[in-house]
Amino acid sequence: MKVAVCINHVPDTETKIKVGSDNKSIDRTGVNFMMSPYDEIAVEEALRMRDKFKGEVVVLSLGGEKHKETLRKALAMGVDKAVLLKDEAERDSFAVATGLAAELRALAPDVILFGKQSIDFDDAQVGTCVAEMLGIPSVGVVVKIDIQDKTVVCQREIEGGHETVQTVLPAVFLAQKGLNEPRYPSLKGIMAAKSKPIEEKPAAPAESRVITVAMRKPPAKATGKIIGTDKTAVPELLRLLHDEAKVI
Repeated sequence: MKVAVCINHVPDTETKIKVGSDNKSIDRTGVNFMMSPYDEIAVEEALRMRDKFKGEVVVLSLGGEKHKETLRKALAMGVDKAVLLKDEAERDSFAVATGLAAELRALAPDVILFGKQSIDFDDAQVGTCVAEMLGIPSVGVVVKIDIQDKTVVCQREIEGGHETVQTVLPAVFLAQKGLNEPRYPSLKGIMAAKSKPIEEKPAAPAESRVITVAMRKPPAKATGKIIGTDKTAVPELLRLLHDEAKVI
């Protein structure tokens, strides 16, 4: 079985983000980057599939030179091959999906895994766009994958519960928390990853369809109010919720 995993290089969740001087991008000065957490789940699932069905796991990332850091982590976790689709320019989800789909079409994997969304822009579009471009089924927010020959039964999260769906391979799956617990790279894996080559290819050209007009941080939270400490404060609380907060 050939399994492909598409991963992204994103700002660390503990990094303080500042808007850049152009007001259209982040200031990368001093920002630490990491593999998107949902992508770690996807990599782990791919490794488990390889252990069960044999074959190979290939990870792909579309971006600049810095994306090699995240590809190295995937190699340290145990994947067999890493490919950087190189493009230093900013791309929207459609353009990223176009570049990934072109490589995946040539690679022809049985299973394609993504995290359910990337934690930088959180638009959760790339995986399903790739599936549509390849003309294969996709299943999102997956918490369980059971493969029997070419048939796959999945559980996916829906509001208020889980939904069981069935599809056939090849297919795209978008990993959600709960699918597995990603492993930590071992010291042996980290050392081995340093010597594993990362194949570089130019990303297939694509024109972005969404342009960032402006970027700004959310306004600071307003100072809280203490309006009382017993039941006599209830009428005033209700008035403020109705007249100021406008939530009732």
